[in-house]
Amino acid sequence: MAENDRTKQPKILVLATLAGGYAGADSAGQAHADYPANTYVLPVMCPVMFPPQFFLRAFTRGIDGIIVMYSGTDSPYNVEADGTAALIDRTYSLMKEHRIDTRRLRLAAICTVCVKPFLKEVTQMAELLKGLGFVKDELAAPA
Repeated sequence: MAENDRTKQPKILVLATLAGGYAGADSAGQAHADYPANTYVLPVMCPVMFPPQFFLRAFTRGIDGIIVMYSGTDSPYNVEADGTAALIDRTYSLMKEHRIDTRRLRLAAICTVCVKPFLKEVTQMAELLKGLGFVKDELAAPA
């Protein structure tokens, strides 16, 4: 896909934990599976390290959808499962305050070999964003 075609599509950021989502993304790559080219995968240790303002800044800077892929209760970090869910809840409140559709942020438990669930989450987000459009348009809409 040409770069200019890529910029015409809503951007998806995947925060993928090394113990879960990133390994799933790597497995998808090894399987040569196709997923939307407008997807950017960022490996992270634990999503709890990101404050809710991080997500808001990402949206205001042009990221249209974010998927937090973590290993759920299989996480090597005790705080990850409950802490990440609480983080997402706090972020939803902040998104509502700024009139950002909360469907733009999704939490998904992905295991290390979960190729199909990884592809399903990314594809579903891409389809959702086709309907929602760009976040910049949502932010520019009058209250």
